[in-house]
Amino acid sequence: MRLFASAQYKFLELRKTAYKVSVALVSVGLLSVLVHGGLDYGVDFTGGTLFQVRFDEDVQASDIRGALGAAGITTAQVQDFGARGEFLIRMAEFIEGDDRTLEARLDQELDSTFGAESYTVVRREAVGPKVGGELRRRAVGAVLISFMLTLIYLGFRFEWRFGLAAIIATIHDVIIVFGVISLLNIEISLPTVAAILTIIGYSLNDTIVIFDRIRENLKKYRRLKYIEILDRSINETLPRTVMTSGTTLAVLIALAVFGGAVIREFTIVLIVGVIVGTYSSIFVASPVLLEVERRSGGVRSKSDRRKVATTPS
Repeated sequence: MRLFASAQYKFLELRKTAYKVSVALVSVGLLSVLVHGGLDYGVDFTGGTLFQVRFDEDVQASDIRGALGAAGITTAQVQDFGARGEFLIRMAEFIEGDDRTLEARLDQELDSTFGAESYTVVRREAVGPKVGGELRRRAVGAVLISFMLTLIYLGFRFEWRFGLAAIIATIHDVIIVFGVISLLNIEISLPTVAAILTIIGYSLNDTIVIFDRIRENLKKYRRLKYIEILDRSINETLPRTVMTSGTTLAVLIALAVFGGAVIREFTIVLIVGVIVGTYSSIFVASPVLLEVERRSGGVRSKSDRRKVATTPS
């Protein structure tokens, strides 16, 4: 059964409303980044040591901060993680090799405050500042290279107008996703970067499917207005868009609910990316293509359409 088999929605008539929605989402996201003083980079990028601690009793993050602060460990960041009573403790200090000095200090303070038998250190990760800086540069480079390769691909596959519209829509998606990451206080880690690269690919794939149908319909329906061809193309690919996004979201929601805390933030970023990518493919990429065509003189005038109508095909 095909959903929306006979869809005839006028998506392009809603483009001004979509512009306002996009501006609002981008503005809120950028404002959140500014208020938080930038994005929250994890140990992977900043360097330091991370401890995952599980308590058997009801303990609050503020209690742990108070215990560590009283011992002079004021730079530690404490964050709820996963199940109740489970926390991530990040420290800027770096443990080298088998040196357990930092962990011993942590154990000492937690023992004196909560008792030695009340908690368990589930895992410990240490990343040097040099490695963290290198990973950060490589992550930024990966995102930029993905954009460059995409632009080259679109330049060969379509006209430059299509490529420009697709890149603008993808940048729109990435900015909104970063804004949501900031709003939800999700740290930028290696899995988060992987999620962002996945979102770029997903968003572009959805946009390219619509653009491919637009290119076919431009040759097939020469008497139609450009805006009518865009609406027709979006409606023709709407069943595929809805089914693909729907099934992807179903899997991601299941992972977010049942996958555990380790992959929850990664999954949340992907869920936001799929929703925003689907929205932008319909309400951002195609309207931007229309604006680019109009400004570049690519849209046929009424006299041009009359000439086409009187010319045998």
